[in-house]
Amino acid sequence: MSTAWIRELARPYLRGYRTRAQSAGPLRGFWFCCTAPAKPRARKSAVPTKTEAGFFAGFLMEEAEHTYLRAQPPEALVFAFVQPVGGALHRRLVADEGSLLRRTFNYIRWLTHRPPRFEFYADGPAALVRHISMRDWPPAKREHLSRNCFIETLAWLVRSGLVRKLQEECKPSRRASARRFRPAKAVREARSQ
Repeated sequence: MSTAWIRELARPYLRGYRTRAQSAGPLRGFWFCCTAPAKPRARKSAVPTKTEAGFFAGFLMEEAEHTYLRAQPPEALVFAFVQPVGGALHRRLVADEGSLLRRTFNYIRWLTHRPPRFEFYADGPAALVRHISMRDWPPAKREHLSRNCFIETLAWLVRSGLVRKLQEECKPSRRASARRFRPAKAVREARSQ
């Protein structure tokens, strides 16, 4: 099944996110990512971990690492993620009570009453997900019906403010950037006079 069209379909909804294709493994489609600023580490020898957040739009071809979804592949799915699972950003945006993704899930779930419903997984790689099996869809209609599902899901994510808020979480804070780019001592003294 072709996935090239997904990037163009999702681009207006996910402006400003970097796109990365996924063409092997259980997922087929596109990741729309923003990289969160790395926090300074206490130990210099510590290996930095890549902290990313964003969305995936595409297909689940086999359950593999996604058994928690109780999926019936092939499935069309869109999900929000924060990686690494269990990291500081993930705890703040996903796992904590009152987190951004938990609040968004409660809001969207309250507004949407027909299947497929949004699901929330505080400990899964897909935190806020909407998926539907394509098993019973005629093969000739799969692209058309999955397009409809993607458009509706992405529109809910934009309307809820999650697309914008998640991207803001990836930007360095003003306070952190002010600390990072302090002017030289002479310039600071000149300004204070």
